[in-house]
Amino acid sequence: MSTDFQQARVSLGARLRELRAGTTGRDLATRLGWTQSKVSKLETGRQTATADDLAAWARATGHPEATAELQARLQGLESRSRSWRRQLAAGHRPVQDALTAEYERSTLLRAWQSSVVVGMLQTADYARCVFEAYADLHQSVRDIEDAVRARVRRQEILYRPGRVFDIVMWEAALHAGVCPPEVLAGQLDRLSGLVGMDTVRLGIVPLGARVRIPPGPGFWLYDDRLAIVEDWHAELWLDDVESVAVYERVWDRLHEAAVYGPAAHRLIARARTGL
Repeated sequence: MSTDFQQARVSLGARLRELRAGTTGRDLATRLGWTQSKVSKLETGRQTATADDLAAWARATGHPEATAELQARLQGLESRSRSWRRQLAAGHRPVQDALTAEYERSTLLRAWQSSVVVGMLQTADYARCVFEAYADLHQSVRDIEDAVRARVRRQEILYRPGRVFDIVMWEAALHAGVCPPEVLAGQLDRLSGLVGMDTVRLGIVPLGARVRIPPGPGFWLYDDRLAIVEDWHAELWLDDVESVAVYERVWDRLHEAAVYGPAAHRLIARARTGL
């Protein structure tokens, strides 16, 4: 969890405590039908409130007019950390549509991925395996086919002039058995066909390459305005200058270790032969 996110959650908790003034935590919990521990966790920033929690809190403390303010604070907080539990409440398709809007707004898109092939380069069969794995992990709505169609449709942007996709992957992503061998074979064939494409610059960091920074979680940089970082429990959407600059430096260091063109093609071919 990011420090900024936690500070914002603590600040929201402090505001909730102000609204509760004159009422004990036990009494408020009774009014709301909650446990006292939930009241405590919300006030100390150890649990993230939902929009419904905040509306109920405002009413129960006699401050219904504070509902909009509290929910605006929550929206600002979640603009940075978007839990998969909440994002996937309606399935994977809405998440894909939200990302497509960011791709449409951007001209230079840089990515790092260490564990799987990046979504913009995935075949439909490979994407299906990835979505199924995450739907199982998060026990989310299984709109797999809708999500696959949305991801494949978004890949049309790869062929539009005026955009550059500068993508770096760790060689391990070429070997990860997240799908059956025949599906991975098709995925590797697709990557081979993308090497040398005028809108896509595909770099592979060899397993034995000297890197200036440990390979970490996958992320995308949308121009110089937004970084989206993937974690198991959430995505971080970072649009402040300092955070974006950190991920730009990370990307630069990993890009320095990557090979391109014929050398990248050889790594892909070696993974394909290994199947």
